[in-house]
Parts: sequence; C-alpha cells; structure tokens
Amino acid sequence: MANVQLEFQANAGEADPQNRPLLVLGQLHNLHRLPWAQLRGKLQPRVSEELWQSALGTLNPNPTDSCPLYLNYATVAALPSRVSRHNSPSAAQFITRLVRNCLPGGVNRCIVMVCERSEVFASACALARAFPLFTHRSSASRRTEKKTVTVEFFLVGQNNGPIEVATLKCLASAAEGIRLAARIVDTPCNEMNTDNFLEEIKKVGKDLGITPTIIRDEELKERGFGGIYGVGKAALHPPALAVLSHTPDGATQTIAWVGKGIVYDTGGLSIKGKTTMPGMKRDCGGAAAILGAFKATVKQGFKDNLHAVFCLAENAVGPRATRPDDIHVLYSGKTVEINNTDAEGRLILADGVAYACKDLGADIILDMATLTGAQGIATGKYHAAVLTNNEEWEKACVKAGRNCGDLVHPLVYCPELHFSEFTSAVADMKNSVADRDNTPSSCAGLFIASHIGFDWPGVWVHIDIAAPVHAGERATGYGVALLLSLFGGASEDPLLNMVSPLGCNGDSPPEDRERDSKRRRLV
Repeated sequence: MANVQLEFQANAGEADPQNRPLLVLGQLHNLHRLPWAQLRGKLQPRVSEELWQSALGTLNPNPTDSCPLYLNYATVAALPSRVSRHNSPSAAQFITRLVRNCLPGGVNRCIVMVCERSEVFASACALARAFPLFTHRSSASRRTEKKTVTVEFFLVGQNNGPIEVATLKCLASAAEGIRLAARIVDTPCNEMNTDNFLEEIKKVGKDLGITPTIIRDEELKERGFGGIYGVGKAALHPPALAVLSHTPDGATQTIAWVGKGIVYDTGGLSIKGKTTMPGMKRDCGGAAAILGAFKATVKQGFKDNLHAVFCLAENAVGPRATRPDDIHVLYSGKTVEINNTDAEGRLILADGVAYACKDLGADIILDMATLTGAQGIATGKYHAAVLTNNEEWEKACVKAGRNCGDLVHPLVYCPELHFSEFTSAVADMKNSVADRDNTPSSCAGLFIASHIGFDWPGVWVHIDIAAPVHAGERATGYGVALLLSLFGGASEDPLLNMVSPLGCNGDSPPEDRERDSKRRRLV
C-alpha cells in the first residue's frame, strides 16, 4: 500500500478486470440501484449481468459482506445497511476495512464507490485511510513500480448527477492531507524528531507560499514558553513552536488550530512501562492532523485568517529533564507545579493556546491532541472526545464528525466542579489531577483552557484523539477530515461548504449568502 497513487476520476473508463482488478463497494440497497450499463465495461468479458445480479442476491451484510465475482480480480462488497445515530451515515470505518480486506492486488486497480452525494466526502476520506504511505519493509524498497488505484463514484438518490471537477480536486486534497498526517504519525522518532517535523512544516509552507514562524530551544525559555521548553529541554533535538499563517484579504475572523506534537513520549522521569511506551511515536497525532488539514484547507481556498500552531517536543529522560516538584512559568504567566512528567501534552498546549490568544488575536481556538489514555475509555476507539466552552460548537463537532467519518462525542464541560483537581499549595496549579477517577479527560482539557481563562469570550474547542489516531499498528490520519468539515463554512470549496455544520448554507438564497458573507462566517 505504501507506494500507491490514489486518483479520483469522474469516469475510470473500461478495462478487463484481469488487467485492472475491480472492487465495487456500497450499501446493498445502493448496489441494487447501480445500472449494469455503468458496470459492463469494467467487468466484461469475465462477468455477465446474470452473475452480477446473482452475486448481489448472495450478499447479506452483518455488518458487512463480500462476494468474489471473478477469481481474485473482481469483488463486490456491501456496507452495513443501517448505522446508529452516533455513527456516520457513510459507514466510513467499514469502508476502510473492506478496501484493505477485499481490494484485489495488482499494479493498476479500480474502486467503484456507490453512495449518495452527501456521503462522497466521508467515503473518499475513508478510502484514503486504507492506503498508508510509510513503510520500511525491505521488500518494498526492492519494488520500483508505482501502483495506482483509481476511484470512481456512482451517485444514487437525490442530486445524483456526475461528480464535478472541483469536487474531485477537493477529494484529492483531503486524501493527500490524511495520508500526510498518517505518514508523520507512523514514522518513528529516530526519523521524525522535532528537526524533521519542522522540515515537514517548512515543506507545506513552501507549497503554499507561506514562511513559517519558528521559536526554538533557548529562545522559547527567553520568551516565556515554560511549558514547551520544560517538556522538551532534555532531548537531543530541541523543542519548538512553529506557526503557519494564512491571512487573506476580506477575513472576518481569526482561527487558530493548535496541535500537540510530542514526537516521542517516554513519560519523562515519571517513565512509562515496557508495555505502555511502544506506540508513543503517535503522540504527535494532533500536530500531524493540523498540518495535513491546513495544507488541504488553504489549497481549497479559505476566506478567514487561519493559523496552524505546532507545539513540538520530545519528552525524553536525561540530566536536564523536568523533575516532579519543579515549578514552571507558562506563557500565560501562570505557574504550574509538576506532579507528573507524563502529563506533558497539556503543558505544551497551554503555551500554544495562550500564544494563539495573546499574539495571534484568535476568535476561535481549537486544540487537537493525543492527550489522555482515558479518552479511549470515555468515548471509545472510534470517537474522539470534544470539550468546549460553547454548546453550539459541541453540537457542530458531533455533526461534522458524522458528515466526514471522523467521529466525535462530547465530554463533560464543568470547570467549577472539576478544576479543583489541580489545586497546588505552592503554585497556581498542578499539572495532573488528584483523583484519576474524576473524569480525567475532561480535567486535562480544562487545564489547557485555564491558560486562556474560563471567562475568555471566544470559542475554545479541545479534541482528544488519543484512541482514533490509530487502528491497530497503523495511523489513521484522524482529524484532517474533521477540521475540513468543521470549518468548511469558511471555505471557498462547495463540497466543504456542504459538509460543514456551521456558517452560510450553500442552498440559501443569494441575498442571504451575500449578507452572511459580510458577517463572521463561523461564529
């Protein structure tokens, strides 16, 4: 899968499946609506219409099912016929699984995705997750041929016309962002250290014509970033704060995305055990998702000021490592007594959100992080956890998750009951809770919010992606699709407008759209 080029086309053309293996994928009732004339050229002479109809008759998805049509060259697969209210109507997770399990091998392959127009974005993002880029298998380095997977959408239901060129471009940008984020998360720290992560940021900046702002090493200490500096100062590769800024004319508001980029988390002196440390290369998942989403968002056109803030550090062990009992002064000016060096993500994000508030003047601050193991207990492996000071945005995150396949579920937001968990006798707060049985994922998010203030009038959203950032031993690129959908109302792209739960509705009358464009688009 690592050297696969993924292409979205309006029409994939005709080919003998023995020369170009084929997977036809969709919900069973949608597959029945796929005309044989649409498939004939992709299946003949190997598969007849009678055989196609017979295969559909054998499918009994529970929750999925598949049937080979011709040896291992052509397969039809059925998604769940129904999903619950907390799942995406696209059944995105099942799309990724079926592609991994059922797509025939070959150098040049084709997928026909049968769905409704409202499910195109989520389906394309799910397909992208099935083709990770990173591998260091020696066999892969010996194979030089480039593999291609061509995806064609057949739309059913209302508004089932052909896919527009602009839509295909948007799907390609989203898929590229997802695969970029997954590649960074999959790459081990001996390669993806803070130096190399900065190179990834510079590369994206160069592609977009943006020069990043970078504050690094001792400059962090001098400028008051006690959280980022304190976490990363023991590592061979120094910590950094990096910012990519998109500031178009006519912007109505300023948005900051703040990503946790712990390239490796040993736990520090509060060190992790031999069973919990493997996999901690994934602790940069929030920053990776924001990088992939920023690239796709700006490429598709974004109307408002957008800043991507990357808080990068390696939580290492060494003579210079932060000790429990140390007290750090964070960028907010607040003091933090360290009682757990393995609660480091909130320290670097506290600096990041404070910078977004004080220096960038953000109206909306969203931080994304693989923050707590407790997130997987609270909302499970597939749903990220959202904590926010704004009920409308809480609902919007859930709806955006259903629209794009990056599922989200709310956490309890109640600082007056929970923030006392961080009480310190000698500093403004500790960095880890007193009672780990008292909604620790919510408390971790509240720690971050406290550094812009619980009375801050803007919108603050915290997304904890600790569990959905990976599926098994592979990164998912989680978060890219969610950000594209959630903030799609400020995009120039019609597809992102359609999947966004916020902002001006593309179906509203022209006079309403003109009026809305002069107001803040997302608040």
